Amino acid sequence: MAAGDPAVFRVSLQDVKQRKKPLVKGLATPEKAMITLDAMKALDPCQLKTDSLETERIITVLDETIAKLEMSSLIPHIIDSLDRFADVLGPEITNNLIEHQKLSNEMEHLLASSEEEDTMRAEEQRGCLCLLEQRLKCSVRNVLRLLLANPSLCQALKYEAWARESPAEVFIKAFGEFRNFMLERLLTSPVEEEEKIQFMEDISLQIKKNAEAITALQAELAAAIRTRQEEIHKKDNVIKDLKTSMQDLAKVCKAGIQQIKQEGEKQQKEELQASQARCARLQQDVQQLGAQLNALVLEHRASELALRKRKCRVEMEIVNWIQKYDTDMGEKQAEYEDVNAAYTKEKAQLSLLMEKRAVLLQEYSQIEEERRICQEKKEQALKEFTTMTLAATRIQAFWRGYLVRSLFKSKRKKKKGKGKKTKK
Repeated sequence: MAAGDPAVFRVSLQDVKQRKKPLVKGLATPEKAMITLDAMKALDPCQLKTDSLETERIITVLDETIAKLEMSSLIPHIIDSLDRFADVLGPEITNNLIEHQKLSNEMEHLLASSEEEDTMRAEEQRGCLCLLEQRLKCSVRNVLRLLLANPSLCQALKYEAWARESPAEVFIKAFGEFRNFMLERLLTSPVEEEEKIQFMEDISLQIKKNAEAITALQAELAAAIRTRQEEIHKKDNVIKDLKTSMQDLAKVCKAGIQQIKQEGEKQQKEELQASQARCARLQQDVQQLGAQLNALVLEHRASELALRKRKCRVEMEIVNWIQKYDTDMGEKQAEYEDVNAAYTKEKAQLSLLMEKRAVLLQEYSQIEEERRICQEKKEQALKEFTTMTLAATRIQAFWRGYLVRSLFKSKRKKKKGKGKKTKK
């Protein structure tokens, strides 16, 4: 099994992926648009079809190689789980796998011993390694031949022994990408190749234009940043000036507050003295008013007795009025109950009449609707009759005019014929 370097495959596939990127903005001419469309179609693997036997053979060989690589990458895992797969593999494949395992162990032991021992036996060990390598290759070929001879077994092993080491998986993936790349290269015609080259040139030209535009925008951005920094510096200076003015204002405010405090203390002392004098005057007024109050209390006690007697008389009158009100309300309550019974009876009659009215109103609305429909039909018929009458009148007028014009034309022709005869 011979295989190339996966790094080479990755580089080639990266070129293909770069070709498959969408076209950038800027190619607005119709010719470039057509080239881009054709190039994108050519780059799409789904649009490629095999048209030669050699291509099919090459792709078949690559597919078989991928299948062999996948199976060969599964051999270490199958050997590790040989007891589990023994029944599925059969005795022949199992013996070959055991032999392959022995050869692998011998190879590992020989490589380990070659690192530990001196270089005197290097040539002998190199010869042994070559022979062991040949035997190992033959063992791998035999195992693959036996496994690939049974496709169902291969499929089952892929499902059962799915674990692969990461380097083998990377190599198989890279080889698959190489297969797709080879298919694309084999199915690409010279015209399509030129279109791809033109497409790549257009992309590179657009990239250059974009780079120039980016440079210009970066220059504009730097200028805008410088302008912004200058504005920020100016605003910082304004802020510093405002801070200094605020500090000066705070000092002035402190001095004003101190002065206001002194004036307030002085005014407080003056108001305290004035309030003490006012309190003395008010005390004198309170004493005078107390004497007046005592005199008024004595004066109003007599009037209070008279008012109490009057209150008793009024209360007696109120009790009499309440009793009279109760008797009147009893009579009114009896009268109200009679009226309420009559009202309930009339309300029931009213509900019956309302039901009858609703039925009659519905019938009346139906009759009105029928009358309205008949009236609309009559109006429509009258309108059609008027339209037809007007149309008939106009048709008759046009017909009469036509007859008169045709009569005049015949008379003119006769006159012209007579005039010609007289001239002759």
